[in-house]
Amino acid sequence: MTGVIMLIEEKVFRRKRPVMERVLQYGFRKTLDGFCYETAFMEGEFRASVFLDRNGKITGKVIDVMNGEEYHPLRVETYNGAYVNTVRNAYEEVLRKIADACCTDVVFVAEQSNRIAALILQRYGIGPDFPFGTSPNEAYGTFRHTDNGKWFALIMNIKCAALAETVKKETGQEPDVLLQKDNAHVDVINLKTVPEEREALYKETGIFPAYHMNHTHWISVTLDDSLTDNRVMQLVDTSFRLTEKKRR
Repeated sequence: MTGVIMLIEEKVFRRKRPVMERVLQYGFRKTLDGFCYETAFMEGEFRASVFLDRNGKITGKVIDVMNGEEYHPLRVETYNGAYVNTVRNAYEEVLRKIADACCTDVVFVAEQSNRIAALILQRYGIGPDFPFGTSPNEAYGTFRHTDNGKWFALIMNIKCAALAETVKKETGQEPDVLLQKDNAHVDVINLKTVPEEREALYKETGIFPAYHMNHTHWISVTLDDSLTDNRVMQLVDTSFRLTEKKRR
């Protein structure tokens, strides 16, 4: 299906983690594959089925009660009339109520991103700041030196296709299979590196030319457990050293 928009479920839950006790209290019932919650909305015209799998991933389906079929316009970008937008907004409100009642907030989308942020705080005493306000990049977290204010790391959640395009432009090579998923997103951390080491680094799984930064001095590392936390922190250490205030 062309013109598919970002999943509404992904939009609502990408920085949320379900708490099982709250999930059960809210009314989710056990299924063979996880848990399910169903509710009617828009005065009974539609029924939402929200699924939580055993890995904590939340998906959903909206049924048009009149014909008993899934309401596909909900997912198609080119369907942008007043009625379909009303259905989208109403369904999103159903999901937000679930998120507020059943989930806890996390700083970043990926589990590895949150682990790396915790390790940076433990090692350097530095947590992320979010300088982009209410822009589409508001969840991008920067890690800065306390003495000179320079970034040594930036964690972003970006489209795999956007990173794939960066890789192709810089290297002329077809990107990794992971990056070819049409509507998928991935957390990356941008780090400074030694230019002479770039080509060797690109041979490691999960290391790419930097997204939206100078490719000569910066790399993007996917935080999808392609690399171990220890290896990512080795690269963080290098970036920290290269960006710290020069001693006279």
